[in-house]
Amino acid sequence: MAARTEALESILVEKGYVEPAALDAIVETYEHDVGPRNGAKVVARSWSDPAYRKRLLSDATSAIAELGFTGRAGEHMVALENTPRLHHLVVCTLCSCYPWTVLGLPPTWYKSPAYRSRAVIDPRGVLADFGVTLPDATRIAVQDSTSEVRYLVVPMRPEGTDGWTEDRLAALVTRDSMIGTGLAMSP
Repeated sequence: MAARTEALESILVEKGYVEPAALDAIVETYEHDVGPRNGAKVVARSWSDPAYRKRLLSDATSAIAELGFTGRAGEHMVALENTPRLHHLVVCTLCSCYPWTVLGLPPTWYKSPAYRSRAVIDPRGVLADFGVTLPDATRIAVQDSTSEVRYLVVPMRPEGTDGWTEDRLAALVTRDSMIGTGLAMSP
């Protein structure tokens, strides 16, 4: 894959379609400025700061921006809180609308027609495919992301994490837990 990427880049640069510095800037952005670590910081802050959690759940776009995370596909955000009684699962049934600013590039499976259709019809089955089994009493709410509204799931905080720093908490938050196809990691 690396060799293919380098070959493609060489051809594009040779033909004058792209500047190497522009490609480097794009790679730098996705390696350091956007991605799941941003969303993990948002979730960790919400777990450790009740006032922030309240702002996040009432106006996610503004609360996320407080931490400096704005931009491409990060506007019009809604934060959804998972509880023992309610679990949120995010899908975009039309295409692959996804909050790049806080989750990075969408995984291949998120864009697949199989996930997009099955998440709506059989959410428990989809979760089982991801290794997540919830109690029967837990209702699963499927949220359909659009170009106007994108979702960030706030997973339940794992037990045994009282007194942890935000950085330590953020390490337990995965991309999949912020989509609802996973849970936060146990300590």
